[in-house]
Amino acid sequence: MRKILLKDTMLNGNRTDVLIAGHRFEKIAPGQIADAGTEIVNATGTAILPPFYNTHTHAAMTLLRGYADDKELFTWLNDHIWPFEAKMTARDIYEGSRLAILEMIRSGTVFFNDMYWQSDETVRAASEMGIRACVGMTVTDFIGEAAIEATFERLAALKPGNWADDAGLVRLTLAPHAVYTVCEKLWRRCADFARERGLLLHIHLAETRKEIADCVAAHGKTPVRWLDSLGVLGENVIAAHVVHVDDEEISILRERGVVIAHNPCSNMKLASGTFRSQAFSRAGCRVTIGTDGNASNNNLDMREETKFAALLAKVSGDPEALPAEEALAWATRNGAEAFGIDAGVIAEGRLADAVLVDLNNERLVPSHNLISNWVYSADSRCIRDVICNGKFLMRSGVIEGEAEILDAVRSLPLLNR
Repeated sequence: MRKILLKDTMLNGNRTDVLIAGHRFEKIAPGQIADAGTEIVNATGTAILPPFYNTHTHAAMTLLRGYADDKELFTWLNDHIWPFEAKMTARDIYEGSRLAILEMIRSGTVFFNDMYWQSDETVRAASEMGIRACVGMTVTDFIGEAAIEATFERLAALKPGNWADDAGLVRLTLAPHAVYTVCEKLWRRCADFARERGLLLHIHLAETRKEIADCVAAHGKTPVRWLDSLGVLGENVIAAHVVHVDDEEISILRERGVVIAHNPCSNMKLASGTFRSQAFSRAGCRVTIGTDGNASNNNLDMREETKFAALLAKVSGDPEALPAEEALAWATRNGAEAFGIDAGVIAEGRLADAVLVDLNNERLVPSHNLISNWVYSADSRCIRDVICNGKFLMRSGVIEGEAEILDAVRSLPLLNR
């Protein structure tokens, strides 16, 4: 079994050594002596922290970064995003996903929950780069019966655990897009199919006022109430955005155990509205953080997203709303727990996912409170190493294959017309 000893790092304000054996943290204690064959990594001047778990994104939309900014959501989608996406090939999605994973690793993310097209290309990219992922197979009414049937057949053929790779890091999920693109019959089918096969359902929900008004006009209910009446909502549902909800709907979401993926930057950029952080927190809902895609953010930096989540909560007028520690838990521990990943904290026996941050970076000096510095002050330059499942994804700021990924993206015909 491969062993790595992180020598002389800081954890919770104390100097310690961290031994990784295989995929897990085996021992966390100062003064450890390495066994023969153990790789020793000098971690002096660093602190070890949980990495990020991005619970809602569209990875290949890195290719649309800056493409159609400063527009309302439905104009943005109908007039710009969907026409561009119609031109994307399998190669585009593969290279766009690799670029996204590169960006996520560099900013300390070891897992992403994706919703996009041609999902096998995203699976391939994630598997090759060693990152954890749940990759959604997107369904809408508009893709046609043949494509819908092919999606259900692909998911029905999955091995136990819904794994799409041999390493057990990448799973497939079912991703019915939204109430305005999926009809009642397809929603019911998705919900039943997912429950029968233990699949996660990844959805957009209650993102804009227009979505609410259109749903009420069409079905006589708000999106949360309508999906609940169809039997869709449950512990296997990851709902992104969830901006426009009342207290009763928050109670429904809590009772059903729905995981909320809060996307503050995208919500602000598209003027979708302000997430009710305090109400969700007080209700005891399962809240996590996601970046959304690069076309609506325009980056995948989860640390930055965590800062914006904390600050946006304070716009309410309460400076104590969503303190740094709670915001970081949403972005780390809560995200891992929501997807059944035994990680998100640095503790013996847990899966070895971590970031090592450079305490000598000017953004972390002085260190009155490391967590406050990490959430409010730091940037991705502070990250020295990224570890996922006991393996380095980034080491001393180096990610293998980075130059090749950037060159491949720059050479795509789609971007050179």
